[in-house]
Amino acid sequence: MQQKVLILDFGSQYTQLIARRVRELHIFCEIFPYNHHPSFDRYKAVILSGSPFSVYAEEAPHPNIEEIKGNLPLLGICYGAQYLVHKFGGEVAPSKTREYGRAKVSYIDKECHLFDSIGEGSQVWMSHGDTIMVLPENFKKIASTEDVENAAIKIEGEDTYGIQFHPEVYHTTDGKQLLKNFLVKIAKVAQNWTSDSFVETKVAELKEKLKNDKVVLGLSGGVDSTVAAVLLHRAIGKNLYCIFVNNGLLRKNEFQNVLDQYQHMGLNVKGVDASARFLSELRGIDDPEQKRKAIGKVFIEVFDDEAHHISDVSWLAQGTIYPDVIESISVKGPSATIKSHHNVGGLPDYMKLKIVEPLRMLFKDEVRRVGRTLHIDDELLGRHPFPGPGLAIRILGDITEEKVRILQEVDAIFINGLKKWKLYDDVWQAGAMLLPVNSVGVMGDERTYEKAVVLRAVSSTDGMTADWVNLPYEFLQEISNKIINEVKGVNRVVYDISSKPPATIEWE
Repeated sequence: MQQKVLILDFGSQYTQLIARRVRELHIFCEIFPYNHHPSFDRYKAVILSGSPFSVYAEEAPHPNIEEIKGNLPLLGICYGAQYLVHKFGGEVAPSKTREYGRAKVSYIDKECHLFDSIGEGSQVWMSHGDTIMVLPENFKKIASTEDVENAAIKIEGEDTYGIQFHPEVYHTTDGKQLLKNFLVKIAKVAQNWTSDSFVETKVAELKEKLKNDKVVLGLSGGVDSTVAAVLLHRAIGKNLYCIFVNNGLLRKNEFQNVLDQYQHMGLNVKGVDASARFLSELRGIDDPEQKRKAIGKVFIEVFDDEAHHISDVSWLAQGTIYPDVIESISVKGPSATIKSHHNVGGLPDYMKLKIVEPLRMLFKDEVRRVGRTLHIDDELLGRHPFPGPGLAIRILGDITEEKVRILQEVDAIFINGLKKWKLYDDVWQAGAMLLPVNSVGVMGDERTYEKAVVLRAVSSTDGMTADWVNLPYEFLQEISNKIINEVKGVNRVVYDISSKPPATIEWE
């Protein structure tokens, strides 16, 4: 049975990074809001995340940890550490010195296994306004920095620890070692979370869950739905029916290209051109959330229509992955979500299909590793992520056929250029946005008043955070000239140099 670690989320921007670091240790973990989580007895250890709140703030999260403390190994990070101290009678107060950025460990309790193989002088990353001033009874200091006396603490007689720095970020040089010490040495969690073990376990689980039921899956041509399809095909074979829908918002020529790709994979795939239906539903809608909802509604209607052509279908399979799930929930509730995802959140009552999501707990890079284990072609696995709503959320404002045509042409020039310059594989995701503004230009001695487009290319590992890519000026110059010369209706090209956070990868 897979041993698991629970990460309780208090709203920190770094929570997903904690999960990434734990998964890199080949240990499976799950993130849940601090106020909505499964029973603790399903886990081998618990990690408390940081938080934007002070423990004294009115809206500060107050988890019920009595069931964990002393019963399961527990590590509080930043807010998590301060909450432990505050909860059990210590003192937390606003810091009098700067506690943000790099710091060096100046003292380590050599008897404490949390710091095994970590020496004094090791660099850590601080990011907090409050600090632990006075420890409760039975708490002891196990590490300090020059400015932070209680940089790490432990409750005597139990495996409960707190650290005021962030081991999950790159700037904490021995952060991965500290997490390994806590999870492997102290909590005795097995390091058996690998793509091979995932495939073996998931195929067995799908066989047991689906038995002889028929499953319909919406293919998109992207990595997630492809890996989900091959995984399901391995489990249930001919009982998997794949549908690839042209929503009219795909990349240039993508509908036929993707169908051709799948021909050689042994999958049962049907192509459905519903582009007119989608574009009709989107007419006049300019709000991003309303676009997503409209697209999700039509997707469900199309699948419902197609499912009726297959007798006795019981399940709808989706390529939902973990960032989709995380971004659709929040410690503050649904009102604080970043955006809705058309493939997260269930089905209407009239559609009598159950949902199966074999990749729901995987980050994107883990999906690719699983794909390699399943022997999926590298070219397909290397495809950039493409949003489910397609170009609808890259066209800011309302959608028209003409705008789709313009953006498809611009996008094709950009993506083909990246491949020609051998930059494509160095980029996590790239695409173009069409702005809802016209700008003045000059073409052939004549004044023009045409569209502006934005090029976007980012690097990332899982899509939760991303940096803009420093593409060569010569490349950008060539692509800009080609777009303006060849795409009728565009007279201005700009390049987006925003990172996530604070920006998102997509513009809508």
